[in-house]
Amino acid sequence: MAMIAYRSLIRATRKSFAGDTVMLKESAKEIRKRFEESRHVTSPTEIQRLLDEAREASHFISTMIVQAKLNERGGYEVKPTQEHAGATLDIPSEEILRKSAQGGKD
Repeated sequence: MAMIAYRSLIRATRKSFAGDTVMLKESAKEIRKRFEESRHVTSPTEIQRLLDEAREASHFISTMIVQAKLNERGGYEVKPTQEHAGATLDIPSEEILRKSAQGGKD
């Protein structure tokens, strides 16, 4: 079950962060770290809680994260997909997106 949860999270991040090498690398590193920290958990209740958290995280990443892409006009576009239907998306301002693209530099 843990491998299924792990793969599901990796697939969700690959889809949500497609084309963003930094986010792909960092999210994979964080997922791996979290699973390694829980490697020695033996309590069935705790294992189930961790698997539920992984399932929720995968769902969140798939449905609540949409990457803005720089368009040819110099602005950012967000294109939600069917997975995002019904979700409330908080779209960051152009200023926040520019800072993010610059690595947080002004």
